[in-house]
Amino acid sequence: MLQSQSVQLLCLTASSGVPLFSRGSTKQLPFSIIGSLNGVHMFGTGHDAALSCCETEQGGHVLWRVFHDSLMLIGVSSNANVSELHLRRLLENVWNCMVLVLGLDELANARNVERLKRELRSCYGLIDMLLERGVDDRDQGLMGDLTHCADCILLPQPDLIQDTLESFTRAAESSPNVALRLLCFQLLPGVIACVLCGPRPSLYQVENEQVCRFWSPLAENLRSCLDHAERSSLSPSVSLRRDVLALLLINRESRRSVTSLSTKATPHLSPARRWELLRLFYTFAVTRYFTSEESPSSECPTAELLHEEFSSGFTHLPVHCYLVTDECKCYAVQTPQHQLFLLTDLSVPTFTLRSVATHTLDAVTTATGF
Repeated sequence: MLQSQSVQLLCLTASSGVPLFSRGSTKQLPFSIIGSLNGVHMFGTGHDAALSCCETEQGGHVLWRVFHDSLMLIGVSSNANVSELHLRRLLENVWNCMVLVLGLDELANARNVERLKRELRSCYGLIDMLLERGVDDRDQGLMGDLTHCADCILLPQPDLIQDTLESFTRAAESSPNVALRLLCFQLLPGVIACVLCGPRPSLYQVENEQVCRFWSPLAENLRSCLDHAERSSLSPSVSLRRDVLALLLINRESRRSVTSLSTKATPHLSPARRWELLRLFYTFAVTRYFTSEESPSSECPTAELLHEEFSSGFTHLPVHCYLVTDECKCYAVQTPQHQLFLLTDLSVPTFTLRSVATHTLDAVTTATGF
């Protein structure tokens, strides 16, 4: 899991190596080490060698990423449980956070380093939250930071809320092309409506007119959805097997995902441990066999860099994989439209894992249309 105590995040200017900020660890790395990390990357660049990641003898990782030839982010992990994929996702998410707050032009064409340092302070709250993902139990069911897919819940009757949301965004003149403001309105404790829009309409107009107009009639519906979401992200029409411990289902076309823990499962694994194992199995599968869902706007090197070479002599792309551990059994299925990652109880015979996974995938997609 990504924990701020085990991950240090550094941001420097790409051309001169001037440190802009350091977040994560309570004990900041010495300036000499920061300079060495930047220097070895610059040395490689000067000799036409791309240095992206290295591993320490203790199993830690160091990852370098340069964005728009302007800023360099370095992730340093002292924890062997933090994988290269975790660090790569962290650096991408931190960069996207900075773009959201300051704008791409401000970061890609930074002219005044001291001014940029001051402006980057406004990003610290979001960056610290990204570093602490997985520590707070309230976020255990959210995996978008790792999968780069939108975390969703499957409601029994979503049409009314979907129509209201679309009408609300149209009224607020929402557009990703004029992303001047991100407006967030708390409708209920635990329910927030967010809209990305330009300079119009005013915050007062949206908050006092449009929020009440569109969302007040749906207060009871939202409370019902909130109660349902606290129990499961799946629709009540979906019934999972008792021996299914947890699942992650990704729609590769719409880049959405749902996660769920079985309430019928035996309690020998805590919910927090099941979420952790699900994240670890996802990392295992997409770094060895499957395709990870990369952000369309990501500058990240192609997904092949995250993959180990598949066994010599096999020309096909893997569509199934499984893993048996001391705590549970894991199985994953990949289709052109979906990826399913499943944790089952140890009592499930290994030879039946494939049928359990395909049956679960069919049951969820048929009942929900996801």
